Amino acid sequence: MKPRKSRNFFESLGYAFTGIRAAAARERNFRIQIIMGVLAIICCIIFQVEALLFVLVAFAIFFVLAMELINTAIEAVIDLSAGGKKHPLAKIAKDAAAGAVLMAAAFAVIVGFAVAAKVIGDFINA
Repeated sequence: MKPRKSRNFFESLGYAFTGIRAAAARERNFRIQIIMGVLAIICCIIFQVEALLFVLVAFAIFFVLAMELINTAIEAVIDLSAGGKKHPLAKIAKDAAAGAVLMAAAFAVIVGFAVAAKVIGDFINA
């Protein structure tokens, strides 16, 4: 049986939002990352971060969230295919996906420190 494709863009968009909501409901780390991202955006607004730096912060936030969604999808597919059994290849796949999220989060932290250093430096020199 051939899988049914979305009829239009808005139907596809609905599926995407359903996936984001499911990840937010199921994954504690995703909820924490959303909260931290919102706080970072609020800080950028409060401290009037330059547009280019704001875009860099936003990119880092969305990169982490996207990687977490991919990680969640990979884990779900592995859990489904493994049928609850442990397998060394399943562990490698899950660990690699988690490592991708860790690298994205490390990038976000580096961006955050760089932007904070710029904001603090501008404040001191003002």
